[in-house]
Amino acid sequence: MPSVWYASPAAPARPRRPRSRPVLVALALGGVVCCLLAGWGAYRLWNGAPYPEVDPQVVATRLGAEAGRVENDLALPVGSRPPAGRMETGACHYRGLRAFAHIDRARSDVHTFSVERETTGIAEDTARTAQERVRSRLSQQGWKLTSQNITNMGFRYENPDTGDQVHVDWYKYTGTLAFRVYAPCGQVPDGHPL
Repeated sequence: MPSVWYASPAAPARPRRPRSRPVLVALALGGVVCCLLAGWGAYRLWNGAPYPEVDPQVVATRLGAEAGRVENDLALPVGSRPPAGRMETGACHYRGLRAFAHIDRARSDVHTFSVERETTGIAEDTARTAQERVRSRLSQQGWKLTSQNITNMGFRYENPDTGDQVHVDWYKYTGTLAFRVYAPCGQVPDGHPL
């Protein structure tokens, strides 16, 4: 006698319980926050970290005052004092992945600033003594030594608060003592005449 199999009756479908309104609102807000974070992350990846905004007049005043202090520290003989330098600006480039798209083009709204002075005919002993006075003051004021030439006749200090740098070098063959006070890249306000 053939056996007969009987299928058990299907269990009745349980009705889906609708999600509560607070859960739906939380999911929607979570989705919006995720989209905003992804957009912000993509923007930062493309553009990189923003440059700090600077007022060129304030930077020029700060660098000019520091150049004056360095010149006073050097205390060179009257006929050997370097002529007053003028403020120079330098190029700064795009950051992030955008830098690859603009690899050969500097930004028009971001600049470095520097004041440079030099004088020739300075004897090595005079240069060493003058440089030691600059080193001593900068160290006492909390500036950090960032590099030093092999011959100990050149060095660079950085102000940890502003990022400003002081470079001092003496060149043996010409007896040239040069110093440069430098401010890193900063974004200039729109329409500001440099």
